[in-house]
Amino acid sequence: MELAVIQHSPWEGPGRYLRQAALERGVSLTLIRAWERKFPDPRAFSGFIFLGGSAGVHEEKRYPFLQMEKEYLKKRILETDQPCLGICLGHHLLAEAFGARVGPNFCSSIGACETLLTEAGRNHPVFSGFTRRFPTFKWHGQAVIPPLPNYFEILATSKECQVEAFSIAARPYVIGIQFDNHAAHPDDVRRWYARDKIWLDSVYPLHISIEELIEKIRKVNSLFLHDFSLLFSNFVELCH
Repeated sequence: MELAVIQHSPWEGPGRYLRQAALERGVSLTLIRAWERKFPDPRAFSGFIFLGGSAGVHEEKRYPFLQMEKEYLKKRILETDQPCLGICLGHHLLAEAFGARVGPNFCSSIGACETLLTEAGRNHPVFSGFTRRFPTFKWHGQAVIPPLPNYFEILATSKECQVEAFSIAARPYVIGIQFDNHAAHPDDVRRWYARDKIWLDSVYPLHISIEELIEKIRKVNSLFLHDFSLLFSNFVELCH
């Protein structure tokens, strides 16, 4: 199986846990750098993973590749009914493509948080095997904003963000997740902290050092790895 991974920032590629999960499942990952504006025929892949990034979903003027990517998503990927997993910015792009609103969240979420599966989430195959409450690695200030169109299913929520995960009722293989568990390894967290420090300082009300952040991450690191590996395996099954 080959999955296309669409990257939006040079420093925010597939996290260590995503690469490890793909290796363990024998899944090939083909990296597509959105800013290069070279989008392949979607039929060449079994599914798509849209990563996060520095761009906001509405910042087409600052990030011109976004307009082309949105057209590619709507007119090529969704029209050919491809399985999609959107992560953070990818989550926002998928939500917008299906008619939901994206905008500033009521708070910024940084670091380890707790997420709760809804009834729809407990019954959705992508979260098969998950506990009702599970830790998530968060790095965002934007969010999918309720109310959502009635064909959206909210799969997970938290006190920091109402829509932590969603799917589309008629397309269970289209999933958006707000959290970045794929990049929760301490090495990834250190790189993100170094490259995104200006943004962190602008949104985080209380300064947090990298060592404080890593210490919080380490306490649940094994769960981040376990849960993302499980989510990835479940998504791969939906791609068959």
